[in-house]
This record gives sequence, structure tokens and C-alpha cells, in this order.
Amino acid sequence: MLTVRDLTVSYGGITALRGVELEVRRGEIVTLVGANGAGKSTLLGAISGLIKPAAGSITYRGQEVAGTKAHRLSRRGLILVPEGRRIFVNLSVKENLILGGYFRPHDAGFSQDLERVLDTFPRLAERADQPAGTLSGGERQMLALGRGLMGSPKLMMLDEPSLGLAPLMVAEVFGVIRRIHEQGVTVLLVEQNAAAALKVADRAYVLETGKVVLSGTGKELAADGRVQRAYLGMD
Repeated sequence: MLTVRDLTVSYGGITALRGVELEVRRGEIVTLVGANGAGKSTLLGAISGLIKPAAGSITYRGQEVAGTKAHRLSRRGLILVPEGRRIFVNLSVKENLILGGYFRPHDAGFSQDLERVLDTFPRLAERADQPAGTLSGGERQMLALGRGLMGSPKLMMLDEPSLGLAPLMVAEVFGVIRRIHEQGVTVLLVEQNAAAALKVADRAYVLETGKVVLSGTGKELAADGRVQRAYLGMD
């Protein structure tokens, strides 16, 4: 579904990504693990069309898309749920969800998806008419995920969905990610909580200083001594 080859991204004189190679197959959950500053968010930005690569190839569903504008990619089902939620705090919960499908006709399919999202996130249904700014951190993350689902994603990219959340809410967020995947959505997950991320991943990559340094199945990387020492807090 997604293939990244020899991708390079530069900011001024700084090279943030260096020859990155990555693949996401249809129906997978693929996790990208790395420390702060490794280039994970930059990679998602390049794939989603928010950042223009300096070099390399990004193929999505068989077509080259490197440099394609983000709004065009979202119409094709390539949806990014950004770090930090970025919800519209002055709009209601329901209005935020509706904006997630702004490019879609408001037909029966749109209404069915809205109902499905509210069924998936009962707390959002309870707070549908409240300003989104009144939600807790965990509820805001649920809203960001729900808004992404309203874009009818084929590939959903999640940037640090558990960041800043309490442990119980982290477990809930990962449960939602599993449910999204069970609904047929392919997932590319960027996450600092390596233990939780590798547990749900079919395959995973480790990114360090802009380069992919390890790859394998989620189980293989969770058992790798280098990953255990660097990201899982194990000796």
C-alpha cells in the first residue's frame, strides 16, 4: 500500500531524513519507534504531503505521490492524525468530527460513518454538543482519532497518540487502534511508548538520527537486545 524509497528531507542546512526506506502492506499495523528528534514526525509529514522531500520516492497505492499536496492525498484515503491532537477547541465535538470529512458529500454514507464513530467513542457521543475545549486529554485524543476516521481512511497515520496520557488512557487508546485496524484500516503508528507499540505491530522500524537502523516483526524487535536497552528500559 505504501512504499518509501531513499527518502531525504532537509531543513536549510540540516538533513532530517537520510535515505529512509519503509514499507506498509495492506492490512498491517506498522510501528515506527525512535527517540525525540529521530525524524519520525518529519517522515509522516513527508508521506502526508505536509513536507516536500529533497529526494526519494513515496508510492501510495501504486502511484508516486512525493510532493503531492496534503489535501489531495487525504481525498485518496491517506489520513494523518497529528501529534498534539490539534482539535478545534471552540467548535463542538460533533463539528470537529464533521470537519474530518469536509471533502466528502454529506450523504447516507457520511451519516453512517458519523454514527459509527460515535458508537466507537461513546464518550464523544455523550459530549457531542460540548465545545471540544472542555474535553480531557484522553477525550481529545479520541476526538482526533474519530475525526481521522471521518476522512474514510485507507491508510491512517498516527503520530504519538499516547503522548501525555495517563496509563489507563494509554491502554484505552491502544485498544481503539486495534478496533480501527479490525475495521479494515491499515495503520502506520509513530509512538514513543515502544512496548505498547511493538505489542500491536505486525512489523516495525527503528529510526535513529534520520536513518532506519533496524526492522522486523513487532515480536522480533521487542526481543532485540538493542531495542530493549534503548527503548524498553531493560538491561
